[in-house]
Amino acid sequence: MVGPILLRRLLLPRPPPSSAEFGSARICFSAFYNCRSYAATSETIDEEKEKGGQKWFTLPSFTAAVNGAAVGKELSRNRSNGGRGTITNTASAAADTTTTTALKWVTRCCPELPRSLVQKLFRLRQVRRESCSGQAVEAHERPLKRVAAKDSMNIGDRIHLPFSVQEFPADKHKSSNYKQECHCSEEEINFIRSLELYKDPAIIVINKPPGMPVQGGIGIKRSLDKLATACLSYDLSEPPRLVHRLDRDSSGLLVMGRTQTIAAVLHSIFREKTVGASNDVTDDAKRILQRRYWALVIGSPRQRTGLISAPLVKVVVDNGKSERITAANDSQTLSSQHAITKYKVIGSSCPGFTWLELTPLTGRKHQLRVHCAEVLRTPIVGDYKYGWQTHRNWKPLSSSNTESHWNEELRPRRNLPFDLNMDSGSISEKTPRLHLHCKQMVLPNVYLALQNVKLHSDCDLSELESLELVAPLPSYMQRSWDITNY
Repeated sequence: MVGPILLRRLLLPRPPPSSAEFGSARICFSAFYNCRSYAATSETIDEEKEKGGQKWFTLPSFTAAVNGAAVGKELSRNRSNGGRGTITNTASAAADTTTTTALKWVTRCCPELPRSLVQKLFRLRQVRRESCSGQAVEAHERPLKRVAAKDSMNIGDRIHLPFSVQEFPADKHKSSNYKQECHCSEEEINFIRSLELYKDPAIIVINKPPGMPVQGGIGIKRSLDKLATACLSYDLSEPPRLVHRLDRDSSGLLVMGRTQTIAAVLHSIFREKTVGASNDVTDDAKRILQRRYWALVIGSPRQRTGLISAPLVKVVVDNGKSERITAANDSQTLSSQHAITKYKVIGSSCPGFTWLELTPLTGRKHQLRVHCAEVLRTPIVGDYKYGWQTHRNWKPLSSSNTESHWNEELRPRRNLPFDLNMDSGSISEKTPRLHLHCKQMVLPNVYLALQNVKLHSDCDLSELESLELVAPLPSYMQRSWDITNY
């Protein structure tokens, strides 16, 4: 919240600044709004006769932004149609300008300004719009009119904010810099950045360590999405955004969109993957998004390859204190969600254990864990939620089979930031950890897709190259792999 004194200082008119003051303010404002997509420029409009010499900061001219959801949907359809689709009109992938309000445009151009402050500026009628409807009129002669927060923007319109807003960024930067609030040390920042597997102007892909929560919640002080804001924003004013999830105890490939538009594209791709799963369950080439997990399960499925199509439903247990996912029966059909998983055996020479490659064709909560435990009857090692009965009689793998290769009790443990430990938890220990890892992923090059949409009115996205990503196993899973395939 902005205090009343600061608000009064922001909103009250100020006398024209001297040239030295204006130069200083110009530098401050430029640094504040330095972002790739919407680099706001500091510009003054001379209104001394009307406004008592009040100066204004001018935001960039409004242009229709790319509709990320539309691009993602089009990408998915192109692949499912056999690569014959095109975006025939860039307008089909652009946002409808009538849905972009003045408030949305200001918050998009000025992400560091608190939304409450921006709304206050609109309520007090301190925001002006310069319309480009009269192209023949010189820019300095165009009148500035008050604009409401819900007024729609037209192509070329420019929003003007009170010049005094330039004072806010420095105060805000000192008081709410996330690195300071989170007290991230250099070691912690370097560790988070060491998890990166791939980065381009559109996405960041990391190898999520087991034990780190992806999102915040009760009792969670440091989640990956918040840490990404502090450590992975780099030169962008926007923080990376999650587009899918991984369970806290699982590991592997996690994709984040670096801007709001990119996140919308990826959200749409992940959503279309689930919606269209029943139409292309057997053809990998038609799936624009492919994810492959490695899992070590207890037991062995009857067939070495197969397709699991079992709907899932959420049930409440422990007198309403907790919930779990289970395979739906006939009476739960209406409340269930369809879930499809492909699987195949990829290795194990150790009796009682099998390594599976799991390919989820839909994206449901705990889908792989429930399908393995309840459909294949082979729970994942370390899954005490859905395979607790099997783990009741758990015994570590006999050391005689592994003493020549590993001696885990004597191996030194690495001290990692955030109290993480990726060394202990293999099948030779008393309490194994969850053996579920997102190993491989294939997804479209979203950055090139958006560049094509912006540059060409008729763009063919069917031949767009894909990104193929691979994440190494955490050390405890690698140890279990070596033990079972020794």
